[in-house]
Amino acid sequence: MEKQRKLDELSQELKNELVANILPYWVTHVMDKTNGGFYGYLTTHNKVDEKAPKGGILNSRILWTFSKAYHVFGNRHYLETANHAYVYLRDFFLDKEDGGVYWMVDHKGKPQETRKHIYNQSFAIYALAEYFKITCHEESLQIAKDIFYLIEKYGYDRPYKGYLEAFTKEWKMEQDPRLSESDMEAEKSMNTHLHILEAYTNLFKVWKSPQLKERITELIDVMLKHIVGPTDQFTLFFDRQWHGMANIISYGHDIEGSWLLYEAAEVLGDEKRLEKVRRTSIDMAEKVAIEGFSESGGLINEREGDDVDEEKVWWVQAEGMVGFFNAYQLTLSNDYLEAVYKLWRFTKQHMVDKHYGEWYWKLDEQNNAYLDRPKVEPWKCPYHNSRCCFELIERIDRCKS
Repeated sequence: MEKQRKLDELSQELKNELVANILPYWVTHVMDKTNGGFYGYLTTHNKVDEKAPKGGILNSRILWTFSKAYHVFGNRHYLETANHAYVYLRDFFLDKEDGGVYWMVDHKGKPQETRKHIYNQSFAIYALAEYFKITCHEESLQIAKDIFYLIEKYGYDRPYKGYLEAFTKEWKMEQDPRLSESDMEAEKSMNTHLHILEAYTNLFKVWKSPQLKERITELIDVMLKHIVGPTDQFTLFFDRQWHGMANIISYGHDIEGSWLLYEAAEVLGDEKRLEKVRRTSIDMAEKVAIEGFSESGGLINEREGDDVDEEKVWWVQAEGMVGFFNAYQLTLSNDYLEAVYKLWRFTKQHMVDKHYGEWYWKLDEQNNAYLDRPKVEPWKCPYHNSRCCFELIERIDRCKS
């Protein structure tokens, strides 16, 4: 009874976080009612740069967030926001000539960076599939399918399996495949494969394509063999033949991947593969639980050899809560449940901006927020923290049945 009471209390607090903080922030402060879409940049104190470019990843993540919000809560305002995001993606980010979605448009919607990074394409699929769930809008599903076929045509690496990183507008190989300046120049990355898997899993929930099922199955196997490997921690960068290129441990990606891998295997319904992934998911979560917590609370960012980055990033805390709850569901170990509560207490106290709204980008080693980091930019979005709330609300509800 006490355990259920605490779970119900957590669920209610997460609902309040969604409806009173995260979701209204993006409608009130970020929606661009003049030029469409959403503003591309807001400071920590909500000062808007109305002429900032708009990122495809950010728009897709907003579309996913409000589609999911409408699915969970049924509030028409969330549907209207999802419609707003969908129309902007369709009319301005979608390349009508060569297919796929652009990386960046300017504040009025003119294409600015036209490269076709597979990571970006994946988030469009992820969001469009979620939007289709709430609207049954065939156009949105068809766009998602078209992008899937483009990824398979140009991005899929037949000789070595997996996916290459980036292409030009015309789908020629991009010279610089990096997602950001902090990444290595690598032909393949953990990050792209994780989010292709995530996107394809969501698409399979609404489109039972045999080819899509085959690719999800292969992606799981590729990730277990090459990306997770024997260490139960992700290798981040690879050459085309899957030789690892870095010794960096990203605790946020490890804990996020632990539950996304399990979700993908679960959706497939392959019991043998699901049991294999189950063991890996638990082992990955255990590694993060042992190594990833800071003495001052929260999950640290990453480690490279003996060099530890103890800053706490908003999305790492969010994915940590989902990953540890998933591990609790798989093991019924209260240690994982306590890790969820620990992260939520930390997040409430340090990560949530109680004055200006939403969550801070990141905190230093003493848990002080970096006030010079924006609340909104091409990578700072409502997807991780809202998804954390949605996932835990739904998982707690399923625990009752």
